[in-house]
Amino acid sequence: MASGVTNKCLFLLAKKVIDFSADSFKIILMKSGFVFDRGTHHAYADVSANELSTGYGYTQNTKTLSGVTVTEDDTNNRCSVTWSNVTWTASGGSIGPTPGAIIFDDTVTTPIADPIVGYIDFGGEQTQADGGVATISSIEVRLA
Repeated sequence: MASGVTNKCLFLLAKKVIDFSADSFKIILMKSGFVFDRGTHHAYADVSANELSTGYGYTQNTKTLSGVTVTEDDTNNRCSVTWSNVTWTASGGSIGPTPGAIIFDDTVTTPIADPIVGYIDFGGEQTQADGGVATISSIEVRLA
């Protein structure tokens, strides 16, 4: 699947549960072979078993996103939510391979805990060699 927002995120936005300006959001890397389903992957608990294992500079469920910006785009008829770049430094081994990253809301607990906002598809498995820095830049979720 290509990058995209989840159905659960759209629902929770309509119900005024997710607040991009106030909530805390995390990003996680997925194990090799992971396939995202925007209709069934609703919360972190649905994908946590497929998160990349802790080791070599990656630690599960610890990377909090910062620098959120919410922008109305009347030219392209959408709203964009962006965050600052995130990095992991590979140490003692490689990080990955990973096909992509999940963004979830770490603030929301009801009606579902840690709802997934969306998935960033890397377009193929990515690996960061020992000593290198894995960076996800231009982090964006588009709501259209």
